Amino acid sequence: MPKQPRPPDMQQMLRQVQKLQHEMEAAQEQLKHETVEASAGGGMVTVKVSGDLEVKAITIDSAAVDPEDVEILADMVLAAVNEALRMAQELAARKLGGASGGLDLGGLGGLGLPGL
Repeated sequence: MPKQPRPPDMQQMLRQVQKLQHEMEAAQEQLKHETVEASAGGGMVTVKVSGDLEVKAITIDSAAVDPEDVEILADMVLAAVNEALRMAQELAARKLGGASGGLDLGGLGGLGLPGL
């Protein structure tokens, strides 16, 4: 008679998931304190965004303010914000990806665990 595979150790799996959840929470907390910066228009507009995707600052050089062409200023702000958000998402992916230790959680992401 072939040997039956052992059922997974649910307690050990639960401990691993809890450990992973704590690591993810710590990584998310760290992200709040890290910022990325992006600029547009040759540095005329600069945007700082935290790792948890909160816009922290927008700096506009006075040379970028042309009352005759506010559309170009709006375009520069939009470009800088979008680039900063993209950079912050990459930062978060690197930090949170490292916290998961490469674990494939399969369907566990839908269990309401923060960040999974």
